[in-house]
Amino acid sequence: MDSRKEDLLRRLPSVDSLLADATVQAFLKIHPRALVVDSVREYLDSLRQRILQGERSVPTGNGPWTEGIADFFEHRLQATLRRAVNGTGIVLHTGLGRAPFADAAQSALAAVAAGYATLQVDPETGKRGDRHTHVELRLCRITGAEAALVVNNNAAATLLVLNTLAEGKEAVVSRGELLEIGGSFRIPDVMKRSGARLVEVGTTNRTHLRDYETAVTPDTALLLKVHQSNYRIVGFVKQVPIGELAGLAHAKGVWAVDDLGSGALVDLSLWGLPKEPTVQDSVGAGADAVCFSGDKLIGGPQCGVVVGKKTVIDRMKKNPLMRALRCDKMTYAVLAATLRLFLDPKQLPSSHPVLRMLTEPPESVRKRCRSLRRRLDAVLGSAGSTEVLPGASEAGSGSLAAIDLPTWVVSVSVHGFSAEELARRFRLSVPAVFGRVHEGRFLIDCRTILPDEMMYIQSALQGIVSSGSTV
Repeated sequence: MDSRKEDLLRRLPSVDSLLADATVQAFLKIHPRALVVDSVREYLDSLRQRILQGERSVPTGNGPWTEGIADFFEHRLQATLRRAVNGTGIVLHTGLGRAPFADAAQSALAAVAAGYATLQVDPETGKRGDRHTHVELRLCRITGAEAALVVNNNAAATLLVLNTLAEGKEAVVSRGELLEIGGSFRIPDVMKRSGARLVEVGTTNRTHLRDYETAVTPDTALLLKVHQSNYRIVGFVKQVPIGELAGLAHAKGVWAVDDLGSGALVDLSLWGLPKEPTVQDSVGAGADAVCFSGDKLIGGPQCGVVVGKKTVIDRMKKNPLMRALRCDKMTYAVLAATLRLFLDPKQLPSSHPVLRMLTEPPESVRKRCRSLRRRLDAVLGSAGSTEVLPGASEAGSGSLAAIDLPTWVVSVSVHGFSAEELARRFRLSVPAVFGRVHEGRFLIDCRTILPDEMMYIQSALQGIVSSGSTV
């Protein structure tokens, strides 16, 4: 190690001396001491690494050691889970929490989070109640099913269905439907964990009813259909509709299960979007159980929903896994309020944030981009430039796969910042602002910007411009 590095390392302050610094003392007044002490140690570790790596811009002397510590602490001590502005154009962005909640759902969440709630007690008798009642009647009314239950996500719903109906027995599924979704969720793996034995039929692109019929044995428990929600096979293809599959299943004395994944509760083609199979279609076609996500096209909280025949749902409610997979009061509150919106389909495009984003005309998005551009130009002055450009949004989270939504974006450039560094600075703002980098440009897609969020983007840019460039 050279003498310069050794000298700098010797001159590093102690933890106690930094804790006595006025800047750090200010943080001690508003944060727990243990967190501040940990942050001081991390800050000193970061300085050591910079010295060892040969960085010559490391401050020297006594006072200068605290240069930059305020910014370090701001990022270290702020909550890691905080509000984010979604300018990526991905409507259902898994990393950003998927669906933004409707106003009614936000109010319902606040109400039950503020204190106790009637989650599992009957107000009439004062005795223990059934938490499923908060959404079951509403789900049955919307879908036409006899019964319903909710678990913590659709992977859990699939697991519960298979374990309840097919543990130790065979579940028959088309090879073209053995999908994988984000997070390495694979249908074959879930079936194995459930205790069901996978039986593959057909080919990747074509599966016929006779393939299922030939596969049924005395050990068969159910025929499973899985919606290709996050990919498409086109060309010379053949799939068996759920109605035909249910008819065969019941003729053979086995169950028919439909895993719809993203789970549409309305015909999206009414608003010019590609038609997705609805839960009502599957229930009406005779499926014994239909499972789907609550936080995708439904626009509710993360959860998995199962609707179907009462005998089937009752068996699932008694499964010991149900307690491990059940949801809390906040999930039920948000889901119940979101489902209520579907009782008035005509108002959905205005009351339902996800559907509003998916159906907003490009020209309307362009108008909001121009408004955002004016705000940003007022901040930039001669420090950079903006431009409104055409682009493409997407539904995201395995919904409406391979469909681009025409949109408009605001391109933002700041002198001295690369597009990647600009994107990073926006992400580190409070709230965090997420955009996308495309062909060397930092872009903000206004399709996924909520009405009150333009001021956050403007504020974030103000902070970036004030901080100075990186070159």
